[in-house]
Amino acid sequence: MSDELAMLAEAGAAAVVAAMATDMWQETRNAFVRLFRRSGRERRAALETQLDANAALVQGSETPEDVQRALFAYWTLELAELLRHDPADREAVARLAASVDTGRGPGRAPAPTQTNAARDSATVNAVQYGTQYACGPAHPASQDRE
Repeated sequence: MSDELAMLAEAGAAAVVAAMATDMWQETRNAFVRLFRRSGRERRAALETQLDANAALVQGSETPEDVQRALFAYWTLELAELLRHDPADREAVARLAASVDTGRGPGRAPAPTQTNAARDSATVNAVQYGTQYACGPAHPASQDRE
């Protein structure tokens, strides 16, 4: 398998396990199952069962990131096998990865999330999109000179 296809399988797997803990899960799950449209009905049913069980593990875990990390390898292997069998599926896997990576499902606007915390008199400067200009207070010594 080429490096390109291996990276694509990883991106697709990352998207799937990341979506397991979001409101985009059902949409992502359905898109993922459609990738295996050429597989038999039993194979697709087994994938659906596995996806649902994995999502339940992620959603019910006190440490969902650890569960997602563990599931990443499994779903990377599944997608790598799919792409090895039919490299033409690369566009569909890329669309799946991009839709979750950008926070968009089909027909959805981006839904960015950001968490910032400052403690003990600290300052947080954060920007989701665009440019940020940060200006702080003048140095106390310079205020005395005015």
